[in-house]
Amino acid sequence: MRTDVVELADFYASPIGEVAGGVVGARLAELWGDVAGQRILGFGFAAPLLERFQAAGARTISIAPAAQGVCPWPREGAGRASLCEEAHWPLPDASIDRVVLAHGLEEADSAQALLREVWRVLADDGRLVVVAPNRRGLWAQFDHTPFGRGQPYSRGQLMRLLETRLFAATAWSRCLHMPPLRARFMLRGAGAWERAGERLWPAFAGIVMVEAAKEMYAVRPAARRLSLLPSPAPARKPRSAARSSNEKARLRLLPPAD
Repeated sequence: MRTDVVELADFYASPIGEVAGGVVGARLAELWGDVAGQRILGFGFAAPLLERFQAAGARTISIAPAAQGVCPWPREGAGRASLCEEAHWPLPDASIDRVVLAHGLEEADSAQALLREVWRVLADDGRLVVVAPNRRGLWAQFDHTPFGRGQPYSRGQLMRLLETRLFAATAWSRCLHMPPLRARFMLRGAGAWERAGERLWPAFAGIVMVEAAKEMYAVRPAARRLSLLPSPAPARKPRSAARSSNEKARLRLLPPAD
């Protein structure tokens, strides 16, 4: 069952949500760099991350699963947010350059089906970033934030899942190292927590992010090569040689002459 969109919106409107959205959004911007002119899609609840890319000149849209609901986005101008079925997006093949899944994968009914749809809409050189709760992090242990819902992942689990859906991991990162506390002094020191966490307890970050490229062909390790060609027939002896051999064998079997 997916977290309701009202609860997600309330979280990101709160002080702790604003800090979390800023930290994750900054790390995503580091991964993607210049996105001017790119077609960017956010699935799940990605609006807090998309706003910075809209300002950078990217063409951005947001879609949300029907079971979650959607909020109007952006606040000004034409709406760019829509509802869709989780594994059936109203987009043409190869129509998107960048996809970010935020609150999208961990509560999916079928992670495989969702990633199959991501693969379909991505351009051949497209990139996907999955933002997911870190299995070992504190944020996944408490359900008073959306990062404590659904299926958390380790970096290795995300990479293996992506590989099964024809994606090749190209980069990864962790962020949200501060504890999931609403105390104001904690939120004011978010930057210091991030710097300290990177050095001292990186494995316990709240979020793990994996960037992956779309692969056009599956690459499988070669275990054993099987030949479908018929085995060559054994060389036949010349008729004369075969006759000579038969005669020698027959002579050896004859009884000795008296």
